[in-house]
Amino acid sequence: MLFQYKALKDGVAVVKKIEATSKEMVIDYLQKNDYFPISVTEIKNTEFTLFNNLTQKVDFNDIVDFTRQVALMLNAGLTLIDSLEILKKQTQKIVLKKMIEDVDSKIKGGSSFSVALLDYRGMFSKLYISLVKSGEASGKLGEILLRLADNLEKEREFKSKLKGALVYPLIVIVGMLIVMFIMVTFVLPKLLGLYKDFNVELPLSTKILIAISTFSTRFWPIVLVMIFVASYFVKKYLSTKEGKGAFDRFVLKLPVFGNIIKISALVESTRTLAILISSGISILEALSIVVDATENTVYQQALLNVSHKVEKGISLGTALEQQKIFPPILVQMSQVGEQTGNLDDTLFRLSKYFEMESEMATKTMTTLIEPIILVVLGVSVGFLVMSVITPIYSLTNSFN
Repeated sequence: MLFQYKALKDGVAVVKKIEATSKEMVIDYLQKNDYFPISVTEIKNTEFTLFNNLTQKVDFNDIVDFTRQVALMLNAGLTLIDSLEILKKQTQKIVLKKMIEDVDSKIKGGSSFSVALLDYRGMFSKLYISLVKSGEASGKLGEILLRLADNLEKEREFKSKLKGALVYPLIVIVGMLIVMFIMVTFVLPKLLGLYKDFNVELPLSTKILIAISTFSTRFWPIVLVMIFVASYFVKKYLSTKEGKGAFDRFVLKLPVFGNIIKISALVESTRTLAILISSGISILEALSIVVDATENTVYQQALLNVSHKVEKGISLGTALEQQKIFPPILVQMSQVGEQTGNLDDTLFRLSKYFEMESEMATKTMTTLIEPIILVVLGVSVGFLVMSVITPIYSLTNSFN
């Protein structure tokens, strides 16, 4: 929501606009920044109401930037309190500023940084809080936050590349479906209706198109309702444990795209495990955190099985080998890392290797999708043109 406030500061009246989720938040912001509030009014029906509401969330990019800034200031010699005080003054996003102020207040009240973050578990993952706790215990909070920031930035970069690779084909597919729906439902019925007045044998493609067009014209509202209802139930099913598991297993079996999902899971799990182990967290606790951080339920279950076996005394490499879903290179390198005592460094190298593999797989997918879309588009347009034009030749011959 957008508010306009009038306040006094150093005897001067100030009138400005500010984004916030409530009137109380604006007043609290003004008081903490040495303003004397006179009036606060909400500005309704602005052009950017939806945009303003969307920006009132602390998103992933905010967390990445926050982590990097705190890490840099700690490594420059500033205290955590000083770092948060600077961030409070620099941050423009009022919801993020409110979060920083709350964390700063808790730390000044005697809480540790990791404990203060527990109230914001929706923003900070279990991995994040565990690493902060480890950094506090080892006295290397700045160093660990730098590693964490690197990890978050790599995650952001990978997601951005994947989304960028999918945007073009998605736009083309959606546009093609919309155009075909409009053509079949509203345009073609008028054109194909002309053929009914002539006693001419229509080709099979035209008959199919007429049947599809007739059905779409009569029942398109019902079709749209059915699509929305089906989408609702599919979304509800996927929110269940069974539905999520079935979907994750299906996705992994897809050609090309399934391979990207597999490699992405390996990138995240190896990099996360490496950061945790190098930060002094035990292998069992690290595996527990990795299980929670893994999104794909197939890999999540496999890592959970690995955790149980390691808890019983089996080495990590052997436990990974018993789960057929993990590639041989991960098993072999994990065994080498355990034998040499450099498991964290080995896992870091593996994560970089898998990251390169994921980039190559993404490029391959992009390269394959474009010609496939063009072929499908060409066939669809060809079918429409042939179905419409072929009867014209039949009519011409009958007139002759």
